[in-house]
Amino acid sequence: MAPMAPSDQLDATWLASRRWFRSKARALRSVTVHDEATLPDGGALLVLDAGFADGGHECYMVPAWPAGAGYREPADGDGLWCEVVAVMADGGRQLEGQQGRFSLEPGPALAGLLPGGRAQADALTERSLGVEQSNTSIRLGDRLMLKIYRLLEPGINPELELTEFLTEAGFAHAPLAAGSAHYLPNDGAAEPAAVAIVQSLVPARGDAWAWMLDRLGSPAHGPIEGLAAAAEIGGVTAELHHALQSEPDRPDFPSRAATAEELAAWRTGAAEQLEAAIAALDGEDRGRLAGLAPAVRRVFDAIGEAPMAWVSRIHGDYHLGQLLATDAGFVVTDFEGEPARPLAERRRPSSPLRDVAGMLRSLDYAARSAERTRPDFEPDPWLSDARAALLNAYGGSADPSLLSAFELEKACYEIRYEANFRPDWVPLPLGAVERLIA
Repeated sequence: MAPMAPSDQLDATWLASRRWFRSKARALRSVTVHDEATLPDGGALLVLDAGFADGGHECYMVPAWPAGAGYREPADGDGLWCEVVAVMADGGRQLEGQQGRFSLEPGPALAGLLPGGRAQADALTERSLGVEQSNTSIRLGDRLMLKIYRLLEPGINPELELTEFLTEAGFAHAPLAAGSAHYLPNDGAAEPAAVAIVQSLVPARGDAWAWMLDRLGSPAHGPIEGLAAAAEIGGVTAELHHALQSEPDRPDFPSRAATAEELAAWRTGAAEQLEAAIAALDGEDRGRLAGLAPAVRRVFDAIGEAPMAWVSRIHGDYHLGQLLATDAGFVVTDFEGEPARPLAERRRPSSPLRDVAGMLRSLDYAARSAERTRPDFEPDPWLSDARAALLNAYGGSADPSLLSAFELEKACYEIRYEANFRPDWVPLPLGAVERLIA
């Protein structure tokens, strides 16, 4: 690992070069150590304050290992990652800093996953995974996964909240909640910010996106296996939503009919996605979507009159890439929601059909992607069967018009994303809009 500068000299160049630094488009003015707390083994947890030329600030979590007069980033084998879990296995601890403190607490599944406590935690091997952009994940032995949330966002983290809720509810298709860590500022007006989650390690063969592409790329029985998987995912999704609706008396986990205000907000949000999609396009593509816009708006208008819209907590960023393929079936992961959205928005209850719509759109993407690499594959018949398999296993849709509206809204979001990052892919969601309103 590259050495870090001494703790009193961390500069903008170092921070801006980190993969997990969120605001690369903003000009950094300063980087200072806002707070520092020491772990029992000598490692440290730092809070870096990033000051921007526009006057804004962000705080980042930086675990650090002693190196001379300063620190460096921890390397696998230093033991810092294991020490974080060992502190939790000891029953938890408050690590005091100058401006606040770090609270490391065990989760409901930790004792069962680490029956040997600290001694077992200290003996775990450490292997950092290099695939994350906004967070850092470390595999600890064959039992645990530690995720570090780099950007400190005051408020309740939905991944911590939902993972612990699902563990206590006995949902069998998600990692177990084994521990958490927060930074608590001394300023009583500031909310704690999540800095880490510890979960059970899921022995997976990859995510469901790669799994599905592999099956659809096979000329033999792969597409048939893909249909079976769509049905299985529909069943898992139904179990997920049932679990999230299992304690309606808890204020943060409601299960109730949508209010008129919520329906109006959903309709407004969908219309805004359409306008943003049109604005993101140019030339013939913009004209094509603009021509479809009246029909899309008519579908969105139905949101305000949805007779059976239901509200509960949902996954919020549900697609094939959020499921892991294991020998025992599919496991749902990453309950953080869309990282670009504020925490309060990600925690807001919504229609479970948003998750269903997201997965249906993901199946469409998988089928169209397979068509690009395997010209003999016919996506439309397979998609028709896959949609039916997923919806039948889910239990059907009590409000098909609302599901269609959410699918169209998602396709509009995809158009904007593709226009900004993968222009060659714009025809895929644009074609979906045409098919969905046909």
